[in-house]
Amino acid sequence: MITVSFGNYEAYCQADGMPSPEVLAEFEQRAALTERLGMEFRGADGFCAVRRRGNEWPFLVVTQRYAPAGESGFHLGLVVVPETHRLFLGAGCRLLAYDLSAPARLWQAETKGYWSWGRYGGVVLMAGEQELAAWDIRGGKLWSRVVEPPWDYTVDGEVIRVDVKGAVCPIALWSGQEAEPECRS
Repeated sequence: MITVSFGNYEAYCQADGMPSPEVLAEFEQRAALTERLGMEFRGADGFCAVRRRGNEWPFLVVTQRYAPAGESGFHLGLVVVPETHRLFLGAGCRLLAYDLSAPARLWQAETKGYWSWGRYGGVVLMAGEQELAAWDIRGGKLWSRVVEPPWDYTVDGEVIRVDVKGAVCPIALWSGQEAEPECRS
């Protein structure tokens, strides 16, 4: 299990496994919000629990089974935005967002294979195998665009340079619109 701190929050995460049944039961019993997602399917198990620093027990516990997973699949990942009390969680093809102040789930979405989250100022980007999407730090969807692997991106201020098979397309961070009339290869 790995522990990551964001401001006053600590997230405990475990990919490809769960805590012992006794520990998981104790976490779930004490949490204000517990979710079990996709447990009826075959795949990898993912676990995430969030607590406030100074508190002994997590107030949010999310267990999920996701696929594809493992060496040729996708992994569990998250980003916490402390100032807006938001958690963005991804695993397999499932994307989730939570309001940590309540706690409450804000939304659930799907992508064709989650890769990673990245925060750039007031924008949270999600990179997936076939999608690049953006939300504001409160969890509101800004835009999404289809990409074709292999692809990658870099962020330079307010511009994202999306490289799809050698064709680089600069797009605006907040709107997702092309920043230049034509993409170049």
